[in-house]
Amino acid sequence: MKLVMPTLNYKDKAIEFIKEFYQYGSEINGSGALDWYLENSTYEAWIEKVNSDIDVANIEEPRVPALTYFYVSEDDGIIGMINLRLALNDFLKKEGGHIGYCIRPTERGNNYATDMLKAALRVDDVFGVREVLLSCDKSNEASSKVIKKCGGVLQDEFYSDIFKSEIQMYLISKEK
Repeated sequence: MKLVMPTLNYKDKAIEFIKEFYQYGSEINGSGALDWYLENSTYEAWIEKVNSDIDVANIEEPRVPALTYFYVSEDDGIIGMINLRLALNDFLKKEGGHIGYCIRPTERGNNYATDMLKAALRVDDVFGVREVLLSCDKSNEASSKVIKKCGGVLQDEFYSDIFKSEIQMYLISKEK
């Protein structure tokens, strides 16, 4: 399993990945808006957006620099996605955090989310992100467990008017 940058070569697999969430009625997080682009635009436009997210010198507020990765198996199948925000705006500080992620419904329960998050935290190390905020729905016990396994400590619990749910905000502090 490894993190890979999205490319045009993954188009069919990415579309299949997102379709599975709809098939299972599952929420999609951490996709860097791939689901929105597939519904309202194109995969190719999404690739342009992902590439512009890493163009730090030209990101307009309130957007922040971000890296989006597919988490792929040895046969190059997409198991999950993860979005790493390298800075936070006011909204992300309060409700979104540094990282969003998802595992396809048919692959859950195999520790992939924990392994993917650990890999993403190593990427954060490269960029000097020492304190990582992560949020999840309070009802999403699986995500809460993943965050805790990776060192997350509950910082806050609140109702989000934006997400219309109870949110938990965790902090992962890494040694310098």
